[in-house]
Amino acid sequence: MLISPLSPETLQSAMRLYHHDSADGQAAFIGGSQNLVYAYAHGGRDYILRLTPCANRSESLVRSELDWIVYLASNEIPVSAPIPAINGGWTEVIRTAQGDYVCVSFEKAPGRQVHYPECLQDNSLYERLGRLTGKLHALARTYSPPKHAVRRHDWQRNWFLRHLDLLPASQTVVRESCLELFESIRALPTASQAYGIIHGDIGVGNFTVDERGTVTLFDFDEAQYSWFVEDIAIQLYYLVYVFGDADDGMALREEQAGRFMAHFMKGYRLEHDLDAYWLRRIPLFLRLRELIVYVGSFRDWDGDETFSGSGNPWLIDWIAESRRRIENRVPIVDIWTDRTDFMDK
Repeated sequence: MLISPLSPETLQSAMRLYHHDSADGQAAFIGGSQNLVYAYAHGGRDYILRLTPCANRSESLVRSELDWIVYLASNEIPVSAPIPAINGGWTEVIRTAQGDYVCVSFEKAPGRQVHYPECLQDNSLYERLGRLTGKLHALARTYSPPKHAVRRHDWQRNWFLRHLDLLPASQTVVRESCLELFESIRALPTASQAYGIIHGDIGVGNFTVDERGTVTLFDFDEAQYSWFVEDIAIQLYYLVYVFGDADDGMALREEQAGRFMAHFMKGYRLEHDLDAYWLRRIPLFLRLRELIVYVGSFRDWDGDETFSGSGNPWLIDWIAESRRRIENRVPIVDIWTDRTDFMDK
């Protein structure tokens, strides 16, 4: 179930943990799935308040996320950085009638988000995303968590992968496909050149672009240890999943995928070297991301596996197409046999 927003009084108490006086007005609720997220202003500056149910993430696990973000910021990666609480730490725990929450306040990322369909035609953005992702992966190879800190989980501990029970009981073939996919991914080598801590959810909703074209990343809640290609596959997935399986949709999907990869890898290789062996494994991680999104769709459903009552034609088609792809063990797009230009160094 989605998390219910908190009372204004509770939010004011949370914000006062980070500021000596009250915020400039009420906090505005901007999202709630894994976390409750609010925007607020204080002293003429914009901030983000995030409250994570302790049942989802422990305070120590949230702190390990923040240490990774601070490390990136200290190495000049544009990120939405946390601000210290009045007591000097990054996190606070608040207790409410709904349960306990880990509270963090972040500087709001400058600029604006680039949504569909604008993001589908911006080759320059893909190259900048590639370069930023390459920098992040290069830094992941030198990053070491603080001694005695709780290490971020690995890809297998993703919340949705641990909650396949959200799927309807009838979807046995989907579950079988999931387990086979997990085995294929577990068999991959974990060399440091290709494996480390990643952002875990880079998509059009998790970065902003300012007037100078600088891309700023935020929402590191899914940061985890995985193969670097997962960070690439996630970005690719979110740029092609908007197209359906019809003939014209498939053509648009393949064109979008090839164009994204060509420009993205041009930027990526300026900062980090990733062997073509790993790029050929992207279809595995496209399937993994589709599975995560598919399972997430059933988090708050009404019992209708087709989602026909949603009134959303795109969602109805996507659910059917996604289930078919998962059951047939195929990625949403596979251009790796026909396209080699982005494989070459």
